[in-house]
Amino acid sequence: MDLAALRLSLLLATLTTASLLVLGLPVAHWLATTRFRLRFLVEAVVALPLVLPPTVLGFYLIWAMGPRAPLGRAFEAVAGHPFPFSFGGLLVASVLYSLPFAVQPFAAAISSVDPRLVEASYTLGVSRLGTFLKVILPLSWEGVLAGAVLSFAHTLGEFGVVLMVGGNIPGQTRTLSVAVFDHVEALEYGAAHRTAALLLLVSFVVLAVVYAVQRRPFFRWTAR
Repeated sequence: MDLAALRLSLLLATLTTASLLVLGLPVAHWLATTRFRLRFLVEAVVALPLVLPPTVLGFYLIWAMGPRAPLGRAFEAVAGHPFPFSFGGLLVASVLYSLPFAVQPFAAAISSVDPRLVEASYTLGVSRLGTFLKVILPLSWEGVLAGAVLSFAHTLGEFGVVLMVGGNIPGQTRTLSVAVFDHVEALEYGAAHRTAALLLLVSFVVLAVVYAVQRRPFFRWTAR
């Protein structure tokens, strides 16, 4: 087992999930509550990674954020290193590629919240942010948890975008999925089996957790 690849994969999945919670929840809230007529265009952009080949997304990310592009120069000025073949580049690519796995469950959960409870909170003088934190988020926690768990698992097993943007640098951009590819190429089937079995086990556990959360009550926030 490549422990360096395991640590890197877990770090990437954790940071990607945290970033999607920060960035995805506002987007999901807007999609669930807005009356903007062209909302479907934003929904299509968010869902695009579901149908777009990872290599296409990786190519355009490298093209748009390479050292010769304005975004790439801005990224290098902030991060201190070029976008391609770096952990920072992997993080940006993973956030974009896993965006629909977070935003869609978030938006579905938020849209299921009774709008009368939200209006009652506003009537009592609670701010929009306070209403979101004290009313909407507790009532939609199952969908938020499902989106976070799916994002974590999706990032942990991602291969195409990771290889396109990060390459295969041990200790910097070599994740578990890339390690499986390397082992197969080197005919190291025993090591490939162990690494692939770990990813398979994690994927199964993640899906089991998501379905359990959606079916079991655990505890529910109810208006009394």
